[in-house]
Formats: sequence, C-alpha cells, structure tokens
Amino acid sequence: MKAFIIAGVCLFSVLGLGLAQFQNGRLEPPNPQLCAQRVIHERTPDGKGYFFSWRDPQLKGVEEDWLTARNYCRRRCMDSVSLETSLENEWIKQRVVGENVKYIWTSGRLCDFKGCDRPDLQPTSVNGWFWTATLQKLAPTTERSQGDWSPTGGIGLPQPDNREFKQNGAPENCLALLNQFYNDGVNWHDVACHHKKSFVCEENDALLKYVRYTNPNLRI
Repeated sequence: MKAFIIAGVCLFSVLGLGLAQFQNGRLEPPNPQLCAQRVIHERTPDGKGYFFSWRDPQLKGVEEDWLTARNYCRRRCMDSVSLETSLENEWIKQRVVGENVKYIWTSGRLCDFKGCDRPDLQPTSVNGWFWTATLQKLAPTTERSQGDWSPTGGIGLPQPDNREFKQNGAPENCLALLNQFYNDGVNWHDVACHHKKSFVCEENDALLKYVRYTNPNLRI
C-alpha cells in the first residue's frame, strides 16, 4: 500500500479563486431538501458517509460526465470522492472490485484555469493536480511512491499521460479510478472530463455546515 502525501496547502487560498471557476461549467449549490433526504450506502468508522451511484436503483447502469457527477453529489451536501489517504483509497477500491465496477470519477482535477500559471504549479502536469472537493493539492506526479497513478495506459505510458490530447482529442484533465481497464490493476488515470462514468459521493462537511446554518429548522 502506497503512502499518500498531499501538499499542505489549500488551492483555494493559493489561487484566490471562486468555486465556480474550477471548470468551464458551473458548480451547483446544495439543495436543503435533497441534503436532508440524501442516501448513505455506507459509513466509515470515522462517520463519513458515502453514496455509490451503481447501488441506487434509479442510477443503476447510468454514467455521467465529471461535472454532472459532481453536481449530483453537491446538491445533496456531498461531493465526488477525494482519495486523500491510502486507507480511503483502498476502501473505495475494494468496493469497486467487489461490485465489478469498471471505473468511477473522483473529485481529482488538473489545474487548468486562470491562476494556474503560478510558478509553484509548474509544470501543471506534475504539480497541478488537486482534489476539488477539499481544495487540496496532490503530491507531484513524479513522486511515484505517492498517490496511486497507474504505471501504464492506452499508449503504454505512466499516468497521467494526457493521451487523448496527444491523439488530437480533448485534454485529460480529470482523475478517474479504473478497474483493470488496461490490465494494470485498479489505479488512477487522467481522463478527458466529458467521458461518462459511475461515481461515488462523499459527505462534504463544508456544504453540510452551510445548509445547517442557513436552514436551522431543517434536520440534516
């Protein structure tokens, strides 16, 4: 099991950007009623709740692009899962493998918006990955003992490789967990954000606190 180290800095404070600027589309705010009715499939020992799209009867067989998946989660006071520790990463991988899920979106993304030209984020392919749900940077992709990037991909290169862009397609700016897609194990891959995948939502403390504060009479 690899050790995980995320850079001890909040990307939001580093870049001074609003949440809605993290992608070309728009992030949706939480919906108090949906937050109160959110479905939790499992909780970890620390109490954090998770939702697995493929377990939901209405979403069984449904796959979404990266932003649509995030917004589904956010409306329910959750966000796409951030695999910030080796323990959480392995816990999610066990469920993906055990339930024969091909791939899932995470909240991981490459910094590709205004402000990403900062020297400390260069080159962005190495230093520009972060968990959008928690606004924390990932370790540099060159530190192969950190994170869980796959050693290979569609063109035989270690991940992230921006393969689709190199083949005259879209840039691979989003982070997915793939299950033996390239016979390489269950590992992280950079993927173009428009692709559709299953997803995992993770309860988001900031969204829950916001809704509780603004809706004191609502049981969340």
